[in-house]
Amino acid sequence: MLSDSKLVAFIATNNPEKAKIFYGETLGLEEVEITPYALIFNANNTTIRIQIVESLTPPSHTVLGWEVSDIDTTVQSLIAKQVSFQFFDSLPQDEFGIWTTPVGTKVAWFKDTDGNTLSLTQYT
Repeated sequence: MLSDSKLVAFIATNNPEKAKIFYGETLGLEEVEITPYALIFNANNTTIRIQIVESLTPPSHTVLGWEVSDIDTTVQSLIAKQVSFQFFDSLPQDEFGIWTTPVGTKVAWFKDTDGNTLSLTQYT
């Protein structure tokens, strides 16, 4: 029923000024529209609607992720823009925070300005 419908991803912010800079300038997403209720960005033809809320408790799990073709280059580019990658005691990650799964997929996690966890994945 929905397999042919366009996906819209939702995330929240209580600091729209910082979120606009992070998603637009740091991540390089195309700004579509800014309203009093949401910041709307285009991520490779997927709409990301960043809802403006009064208070926010970020979830402890990943809320958005991107599939990338070269995770090493992407991580280095984001580090150059002052993005910090997360390290987990339970995962064997390299010095940049990239974990290689048993099947060879590579994953790295980082947070946005509101503490929402985002990820990058490079499939084998």
